[in-house]
Amino acid sequence: MILPIYAYGSPVLRKKCTDIELEYPNLKELLENMYETMYDSHGIGLAAPQIGLPIRVFIVDGSPIEGIKPEGFKQTFINPVILEEWGEEWKYEEGCLSIPTIHENVSRKPELRIKYMDENFKEQEKTYDGMAARIIQHEYDHIEGKLFVDKISPLKRNLIKGKLNNISLGRVEHSYKMRFPKK
Repeated sequence: MILPIYAYGSPVLRKKCTDIELEYPNLKELLENMYETMYDSHGIGLAAPQIGLPIRVFIVDGSPIEGIKPEGFKQTFINPVILEEWGEEWKYEEGCLSIPTIHENVSRKPELRIKYMDENFKEQEKTYDGMAARIIQHEYDHIEGKLFVDKISPLKRNLIKGKLNNISLGRVEHSYKMRFPKK
């Protein structure tokens, strides 16, 4: 089932999310719905807060990105914890399904080590770099209540303030199902 993406200004996007247990109701169905929603929205990542759930779950599929490593990078992250990030920060233009039409350069470290549970609730600890690391960092920020626009300069943020306000009011072009904050 395709779920609506919660838009900028929705309170759930600013919540630090909580861990879930193996017995979380309908987890398999939730993950299937998240993947279906992400693909329908043409995204490469989706975090639970973006569909209105303040839980520590996100999914990624970087396979549309040419040259991404690991090849065909597709992964489910449950209760993740970034253990370490390192390297010289690099800028790259990011966007977000919750903030349609806005893209800005964001600086992030190029490598990370992360511990998480996979879709079978099996504990994993892996190292990622490059675009895979960036996608994980972006989605991880969501479960920490942060958005990519928080990482741009105050000047840039001020320049897009009107656009952000319009998104929160539902005045934005989008090609997928969205839910806007109630005013």
